[in-house]
Amino acid sequence: MKKQILVVDDELSILKLLNFILSKDYDLIIKQNGADAISWLEDGNDPALIISDLEMPYIDGGSFIRNLKISGFYRNTPVFLLSGADNLEKIVAQMPFRADCYFKKPFNPSELKSSIAEALLQQDVTN
Repeated sequence: MKKQILVVDDELSILKLLNFILSKDYDLIIKQNGADAISWLEDGNDPALIISDLEMPYIDGGSFIRNLKISGFYRNTPVFLLSGADNLEKIVAQMPFRADCYFKKPFNPSELKSSIAEALLQQDVTN
């Protein structure tokens, strides 16, 4: 059975790219904003990993991650952050809740895939 990854991004091109590079190995759940993703999670869904854009409508990536970590339910779920922001390192450093990994758009698909595999392997080891 494939592990489930929640992907939250408002850019259709990024969603298509992530679907193309990840859907062979993982069951992807696609949401186009943080509000829809939170609603999906509140329905009792528990993905193995979450990939979120930083800049989205309704609820931005930083607020989305904060909500995940405060809830307690997803504090051990790896969260990857994607962003096209020029000052991504500074933004991530100032976030009160950390993403497990972050990638600047455009990102290297091979690096993303290997980071996901490593995070999921670490999660299996700790559980």
